[in-house]
Amino acid sequence: MNSNDSKRAYRLDMLLACALIASGLAVSGLSLARISMPGPQMAQATPPLQSTPGAETKPSAPAEPATTGTRPSGISPEPAHPNAEAQKEGATPALPPAPAEKTAAPIKDR
Repeated sequence: MNSNDSKRAYRLDMLLACALIASGLAVSGLSLARISMPGPQMAQATPPLQSTPGAETKPSAPAEPATTGTRPSGISPEPAHPNAEAQKEGATPALPPAPAEKTAAPIKDR
């Protein structure tokens, strides 16, 4: 390859690079012009809110319940598992017994 061919290849590369840069700038300019152009804007509006008939006489929200954050003293706590005497009288435990396949064998001492 002689210097004439390398100069021609360099010029073609530079021409291609300039064409790509010019086309990129043109696309960017057109995009910016399109964005800044005011056009008809459409939006779907909801109908205005209408009041319920008789809403003026009704309270807007229920009154807040008065809570003190303390446990009621009139109710005594009950155990999760009733004692043996209560079970004999017919009380049912809060949780059913674990199924047989869920219980493990006792741990052996070493």
